[in-house]
Amino acid sequence: MYLNRDFEKTSVGELVSENYVLAAVLHYFGISFYQYPTDSLEKVCKKHKVEPRVLISELESWAKRKDPTPEELYLNPIELLVAYLKKKHYYFVRQELPFLSNLISGIKPEQEFGALLADLKIMFPLFVDDFIHHIHEEESRLFKRIELLQDIEDGHFKIQDALTILEKDPIHMLADQHEIHDDEMEGIRRLTKDYVLEENAPLTMKVLFHELQNFERELSIHAKIEDELLFPKAVELEKEALRRIRKKIQTN
Repeated sequence: MYLNRDFEKTSVGELVSENYVLAAVLHYFGISFYQYPTDSLEKVCKKHKVEPRVLISELESWAKRKDPTPEELYLNPIELLVAYLKKKHYYFVRQELPFLSNLISGIKPEQEFGALLADLKIMFPLFVDDFIHHIHEEESRLFKRIELLQDIEDGHFKIQDALTILEKDPIHMLADQHEIHDDEMEGIRRLTKDYVLEENAPLTMKVLFHELQNFERELSIHAKIEDELLFPKAVELEKEALRRIRKKIQTN
């Protein structure tokens, strides 16, 4: 991408303005782009003991990342779907949220964005806490429930124990609770007025709004996969497990 030009001599601000993803890659290497807008990439990398070509290679690797389509996910067994969703949870918590938190806490805003950043500094940590709680609850209840259903299918429980498990916390109850969380970023979206900025807005704000909007888009896709793929598969798994257990009880 950048190897056809003398990218090492180009300022960090110019490079990020051409590709906002570079801001996230720099953060991955422990570099906050907004601290070095006029410094060359070479100078910044030297300060942080990062090889520029390694950084650019990582950027190009990120550009090639591709999530599976809903159609591809639908064809996978439920345990692979759960594994994919867990991996995304890890990515959100370990990469996306720390980067956004770094931007919100570290950007020195121009006067016109001062109030907005002050509000985000209050709102975003609350969102993060709620989001992480939601993820932990989902993994400890829903994903654990699916694991139990698979264990029942594989015959790891006595019939009566299996029936007790199946009749407690049915999947549809968890699905109803899940829908409440489907628009977790509504408050931030309203605060930023749907992430709309003037063309001459500062680069820092453009990157922040872009990343917030991108994160919301990812969350929306993630929730859709859970609502339209995971829950229906889990409900069918539960129904089938119940049918088999009741049939065994009748024949015994």
